[in-house]
Amino acid sequence: MQKQEKKIAGEAAAALVEAGMVLGLGTGSTVTFFLEALSKKIQQGMKVRGVPTSDWTATLCRPLGIELLDIHSVDRLDLTVDGADEIDHKFRMIKGGGGALLREKIIAEISERVVIIVDSTKLVDLLGIFPLPVEVIRFGYKHVQSRLADMGIVATLRFSGGKPYITDNGHYILDCPTGLIHEPELLSSQLKAVTGVVDSGLFTNHCHTLILGKEDTVILRSKDS
Repeated sequence: MQKQEKKIAGEAAAALVEAGMVLGLGTGSTVTFFLEALSKKIQQGMKVRGVPTSDWTATLCRPLGIELLDIHSVDRLDLTVDGADEIDHKFRMIKGGGGALLREKIIAEISERVVIIVDSTKLVDLLGIFPLPVEVIRFGYKHVQSRLADMGIVATLRFSGGKPYITDNGHYILDCPTGLIHEPELLSSQLKAVTGVVDSGLFTNHCHTLILGKEDTVILRSKDS
């Protein structure tokens, strides 16, 4: 059921894409369904280009025929489609489970419209069940862990293949079990104030439209509604 919900959400997002758009292309399993649906529109003759939020996404796009651009070749993006690990009813999110939080945030902030696509398990009343990813520079990361411990957060260095996971930007990720987050904006600013933290997976003002797959139905919500 979860896979089907992701699929219909991704297809609904692809329906929002118009010819000539320059897109932000997110990262993650739900985005995969969006990219596959977008590829079908391109095969039918639609011309669009996109900026990927990760090397993973770029690798996925090439065989799908999606033309990619360097981020420095664009000033603004017409539309970004991305996923989330959690999203609350105020459209605040935890992202970064796929390791691309920094590029995802940069892309979101140069986008005219950000559409978030999720399955029904990702919509929550309060953020914080999913461990919060925090991207940090490698130098002195243990001291960052100590600073976070002083804040009551026991951060764990992310590993992949038996070695520390390294982001596309050359950084580490600390996964932080915060418990339920009652003030995401405050926690975001507190984390950003820690020297060595590049950014956190808290996205507090980066979603304009939510597309939620729930069973066999697509629910579309706007932040203004």
